[in-house]
Amino acid sequence: MIITDNHMHLYNNLRFEALKQFKKEGGTHVFLVSLLTTCYDFPVRSGKDFGQIFDFHIDMVGKANEIVKAFSILSVHPAEITILGGKVGFQKAAEIMKKALDVAGKYVAEGKAVALKSGRPHYSVPEEVWDLSNRVLRHAFEVAKDVNCPVQLHTESFTLDGMKEIIKIAEKVGINTEKVIKHFAPPEVSKFEEIGMFPSIIASGKNVVTAAEQGSRFMVETDYIDDKKRPGSVLGPKTVPKKIKELLNAGFKEELVYKICKENPEKIYDIEIIE
Repeated sequence: MIITDNHMHLYNNLRFEALKQFKKEGGTHVFLVSLLTTCYDFPVRSGKDFGQIFDFHIDMVGKANEIVKAFSILSVHPAEITILGGKVGFQKAAEIMKKALDVAGKYVAEGKAVALKSGRPHYSVPEEVWDLSNRVLRHAFEVAKDVNCPVQLHTESFTLDGMKEIIKIAEKVGINTEKVIKHFAPPEVSKFEEIGMFPSIIASGKNVVTAAEQGSRFMVETDYIDDKKRPGSVLGPKTVPKKIKELLNAGFKEELVYKICKENPEKIYDIEIIE
């Protein structure tokens, strides 16, 4: 059976041992997402400097493939507007982020990654920073449209109005909104379908069962951060396989698992997922 975690990080805690735990519990496929610039030893002064981070991440994903089937997602995290902005100013930070997205797009075009990660801050920021973040997000959609890939979104907490606002940005760019993925999504499958965004449900509590009760238009994730300072956060690497088994124990069919762990990622990322 194929069991896919749609959003996981490897950092400075368990690293590849996390994938071994995932596999031992039944996990087979994972989308590994690069981290904030502060998590790497590479100095970042320009968009091109993100290339060092992306190279490091892609190399790590290659090694991860010796354990499970892993796919690379390249992140220009929306919090970079604050991290870089504190050093060079918000306007320049936004320009660096846009250039970094251009670099990430080239890696996708070369087949080294399958998606971008962008978004807007999940914390309160001044209006100027919010506006700049929306411009960076728009650029992410433009790059993704050019290279025909999805964008995983790190955003503020879910509200229907907030997600509709993001979808409007995507529609103006002309990207297929099915390729706009809300990372860390609540189990609001019906509402996401209504607005056209694709949810990646955070597999905590009863979220996966609640989502399945509304249909099969979703993926699942742990957002495992692999940080020594927060071990097990957000959810441990064994979580998705355990929650998939909970689905089956609750009476849902393997066809549903096949849909959310194989068919949906294949359609969204334009990849092949095989056992």
